[in-house]
Amino acid sequence: MIVRSVNLSKFQSFFLFGPRGTGKSTLLRRMFPEQDYYWIDLLNPEIETRYLLSPSTMFNDWQMASDQQRTNGWIIIDEIQKVPRLLDVVHLGIENHGLKFAMTGSSARKLRYGGSNLLAGRAVTFELHPFSSLELGNNLVVEDAINYGTLPRSLALRDNPIERKRFLYSYVNTYLREEIQAEGFIRKFEPFRNFLPIAATASGTIINMTKMARQIGINSTTVQRYFSILEDTLLGFYLPSFNRSIRTGYARNPKFYFFDTGVLRAASQNLDNHLTPSTYEFGRLFEHMVLLDILKVSSAAEKHYSFSYLRTERGLEIDVIATRGNELLAIEIKSTTDPDLIDIRKYARLAKSIDGCQPYIFCRTNRPSLQEGVKIVPWRQGVEQLFA
Repeated sequence: MIVRSVNLSKFQSFFLFGPRGTGKSTLLRRMFPEQDYYWIDLLNPEIETRYLLSPSTMFNDWQMASDQQRTNGWIIIDEIQKVPRLLDVVHLGIENHGLKFAMTGSSARKLRYGGSNLLAGRAVTFELHPFSSLELGNNLVVEDAINYGTLPRSLALRDNPIERKRFLYSYVNTYLREEIQAEGFIRKFEPFRNFLPIAATASGTIINMTKMARQIGINSTTVQRYFSILEDTLLGFYLPSFNRSIRTGYARNPKFYFFDTGVLRAASQNLDNHLTPSTYEFGRLFEHMVLLDILKVSSAAEKHYSFSYLRTERGLEIDVIATRGNELLAIEIKSTTDPDLIDIRKYARLAKSIDGCQPYIFCRTNRPSLQEGVKIVPWRQGVEQLFA
């Protein structure tokens, strides 16, 4: 078993959010074995229907649980967004009965739009992502992670490439069917189906919603709503532009990133094109993979950085700016093993325009160095030293 880095609370109720297939249920079953803790699995249609009809029956079911399950005072609810009204009962359980709850969810959207307030601070929140470089250790193969991502099931199928591709394509189709169509997030399904591969192809770039709308034949407001659905169902996230003392001549629109490179490539219908180093697409997805890894490791370590990017009209760019209080880390990501000196100098000048900024280049070099005031480090070493 690969040990996850997230350090879940054993003392207070919590939510564990993450995309489907990241291993939320597996992690909780190791922490809360079913023979010792009371579980409510809302992926079971009969159980889901029971609580949809009458959420308050949870207390009766709890009373019927075994003494061993009730002794610890914990109730585990898997996929809480399936029955948002259960949160009202959870609230009562915390306030009036001293119970503690561990709740997983793969969509914050349904909770939020169901009128839930996520218990107003009565439960802390954790996130679970696909495996990070820190969790995988020597099991990480960079080229493999770029091509097929690091979802647990994808890694388990590493030796069976046909089934691996089937899994990733099925993952996207299941998302479309269960998270979008079945939940009624959109009225017309076909435009969203056409939107998804375009959004995946544009992942990691500055979003031009007007251009996308023309490609699909819809309006830009609908495109914006589609991106919100991807974000709310945890399939992706926005990376905003850096806004501290923003001046004219800098990009202001956000970028959008899919949560996993394997799912991204399946959504863009590009899994059969195996990427190799020294190609443009490999470099683009290497940047994508390292950015995701920074966010995964920082999230698990509860570092509480905020992340953004910076791009000038001339195309000079800082891929990631990590901000925490007065701390500013500027990180450029390169798939090369030996960054070009001219590029380093341009990057150093751009980084100096941000007061108090410490510039880094994360790349595939074997040893750290310092050039033009820029720390050039092996990317895995940089992620671990700065964010773990």
